[in-house]
Amino acid sequence: MANWPMRGALVLTAALALSACGSSGGSPTTSTSSAAAGGVQLVSPGKLTTCTNLPYPPFQSKDASGKVVGFDVDMIDLAAKKLGVTQEIVDIDFDAIKGGAALNAGKCDVAAAGMTITADRKQHLDFSDPYFDEVLGLVTKKGAGVTSLEDAKAKNLSVGVQAGTTSLDMAKKAGIEAKEFKDSGKELLALQSGQVDVVLQDLPVVLEWMKKPAVSSAFELAGQVPTHAQYGFATKKGNTALLKVINDALAEAVKDGTWAADYQKWMSKAPVSTPSPAS
Repeated sequence: MANWPMRGALVLTAALALSACGSSGGSPTTSTSSAAAGGVQLVSPGKLTTCTNLPYPPFQSKDASGKVVGFDVDMIDLAAKKLGVTQEIVDIDFDAIKGGAALNAGKCDVAAAGMTITADRKQHLDFSDPYFDEVLGLVTKKGAGVTSLEDAKAKNLSVGVQAGTTSLDMAKKAGIEAKEFKDSGKELLALQSGQVDVVLQDLPVVLEWMKKPAVSSAFELAGQVPTHAQYGFATKKGNTALLKVINDALAEAVKDGTWAADYQKWMSKAPVSTPSPAS
């Protein structure tokens, strides 16, 4: 995790840098807010703008037509519907999302990136209620005999993680100097090309990888690492009106079965349980 003693200066610097970032759906050209239903202020009229980091299937990735789809997309669509607007996706580096720079710069209203709720991130973001319980997956070559980070360290194997994620934190705790990659796609390519021997990534992403014959024929899910953490959507600090809409949409989705149906759709299995603040 980054150290933020100069948070104001760093956020300003990051905000300026973000002005050059691209968007999968066209980023807002102005930070002027417009009001939606319930007085919620939005950075772009008629749109709930979401910052994410692509690709991160099954939470968000582009389909064959180029449209961004996934579990997170479906959940935020529910909040957009409550506001009477449509969702727009902006693709930004994860570091700018987790540190609050993207939201503070007016690039988006909400961050949805399969993002773990942590104490450090809470300093820069306001999180929704948890919507997904986190488990990490360890991927190795078939027959490598590695089922944990401790095994990887003992065998002196190189470990790859996505930059700025819980996987990086877990590797550090195990005393491993992991190689960092900007997104999950680059992480997988590093494994396939032999740049690293092992990768640690969120389990749903790993299971999505394993649907590809080129991956499952050579690699295996060698172990699972429960972190006892949860994912949340995030807003700019103090944006309580939007956070309430998101929380209301999530609560309704859990109650009416929409959450479970979308979980089944994107994870290809029924949920064992639904997340809650106490889980």
